[in-house]
Amino acid sequence: MATATLVSVDEYLNSSYPDGDREYVEGRLVELGMPTCEHGFLQSDLARYLGQHYPLLWVGISIRIQVTETRYRVPDVVAGTGDRPGGKAIYAPPLLVVEITSPDDRIGELDEKIEEYLALGIPYVWEINPRTRKGYIHTPGHRREATDGILRASEPEIAVPLAELF
Repeated sequence: MATATLVSVDEYLNSSYPDGDREYVEGRLVELGMPTCEHGFLQSDLARYLGQHYPLLWVGISIRIQVTETRYRVPDVVAGTGDRPGGKAIYAPPLLVVEITSPDDRIGELDEKIEEYLALGIPYVWEINPRTRKGYIHTPGHRREATDGILRASEPEIAVPLAELF
């Protein structure tokens, strides 16, 4: 059985990977799922929609977020208010992160990420499944499907119709 090489946080934050970024979990580098074209287009369309309709937000794609001292995650889309973060990662909870599911995502691993985001203090985590065209809104202690087809957040009020993205 192969063992993973442990990497320091400093090495992780100062490295780039030619085949895509990695997440950092307790010293291990974790490859992100292989996104499809639909995943990539949805990611950029959502970021563009948020930026155009909500100019008070800063919006980014695939930016590292420190969720604990030894864990960094890379959500598909991140949005926040106030000053735009700088540096190698986001260290304060943004308003919203979005995870777009890929065919090779494992439910338990996605649930773990969502729990970490919420524990950090991120008030809204959206999960979008491009295959089913469904969206889910996660808040502390709650998960609900956006049965009306609209992903929502508040303070500021945000409403993104899934039909605008598909």
